[in-house]
Amino acid sequence: MVYGWRTADGRLLRHTRISTHAFVEHRDSLQVGDHVFIGHFNFLDASGGLSVGEGCQITNHVSILTHSSHHALRVCGRGYFGHPRPPGYRQASTEIGPYCFIGPHAVIAPGSRLGRGVLVTAYSYVSGNVPDFAIVQGQPARVVGDVRDVDRTLLQLHPEMREHYRAWAGELP
Repeated sequence: MVYGWRTADGRLLRHTRISTHAFVEHRDSLQVGDHVFIGHFNFLDASGGLSVGEGCQITNHVSILTHSSHHALRVCGRGYFGHPRPPGYRQASTEIGPYCFIGPHAVIAPGSRLGRGVLVTAYSYVSGNVPDFAIVQGQPARVVGDVRDVDRTLLQLHPEMREHYRAWAGELP
């Protein structure tokens, strides 16, 4: 893992780390913030536009998608190949808000929007909008908690971190 990621427009994000074992499809359509960690064996499909906010941690074996052809392949069969826009083909931008954590083997479906500070547990399938600070789990993923419960305890133990937390979260838990 090496520090530093150069964006499509040439900016250097000194504190961002993206594994050399992660695959980024359509790198020019990936917007990534600084202080991001993207681990090994991930698939980042930016073909439809992908935004990963500051401070996100994407563990290992995660797929973040902006297109899906599984319906189109079944409907079209052999007619899928060479079709300019097969019925059932879906492409939509995907957005991961700042300071999210995505656990191993999670899948984020095309068009999903994760709010600030979301925690996606391992093996979850996320589709749609996830509210700020939610903990989501399952297949399909459902809200099962709020990260601010843990954050509150940690901030009581470490009050010197309150201003840092407020800077990205906008509020204290």
